[in-house]
Amino acid sequence: MIGHLHGKLVSKTPPFLMIDVQGIGYEVEAPMSTFYQLADIGEEVFLYTHLAVRDDAHLLFGFATEEERSLFRHLLKVNGVGAKMALTILSGIEAEDFADCIRHGDSARLTRLPGVGKKTAERLIIEMRDRLTELRSVETGEKNLPVMPAKNHAVDDAVSALIALGYKPQEASRYVHAVAGERMGSEEIIRQALKASVSN
Repeated sequence: MIGHLHGKLVSKTPPFLMIDVQGIGYEVEAPMSTFYQLADIGEEVFLYTHLAVRDDAHLLFGFATEEERSLFRHLLKVNGVGAKMALTILSGIEAEDFADCIRHGDSARLTRLPGVGKKTAERLIIEMRDRLTELRSVETGEKNLPVMPAKNHAVDDAVSALIALGYKPQEASRYVHAVAGERMGSEEIIRQALKASVSN
């Protein structure tokens, strides 16, 4: 089992990133909550990881904190929730807000996340309620965003990231263009677009 990675950040194209660890490049999938906290390309990063072994692939998932990884693992235990949906949930709603939804049975807000239907939302509420006590709140701190490409590239990257997270192309484009600002990087556009999609 690969428990963590410590190396140089080679590339980051949500939801994928590449980390060079002593000459070996590890391709990792990560939620946007982790992307917001990543260092610049070429700098060192440390990620907690979860390795999923399937018949056709070994998939590595990375997280900025142990709490994120713990929540991801708990989500995987919910009937009908796979790795992609778990990443989407972590990307689209902060851990504390997710916990509030579970505690108050707010299935309506959960169904605003792509791929989460009414039945899945109800299962999340039922099955995650008892596990909340095991989870500590995820600390989400703001940090300076790196200098990003021109707006068009940032917008295109943001749309692609939302599509990869499960949004339909038209939805992704609509949310991104509604929040994109002149000097915003792709990660900030994605952050604001995800917030807008959940609050609508």
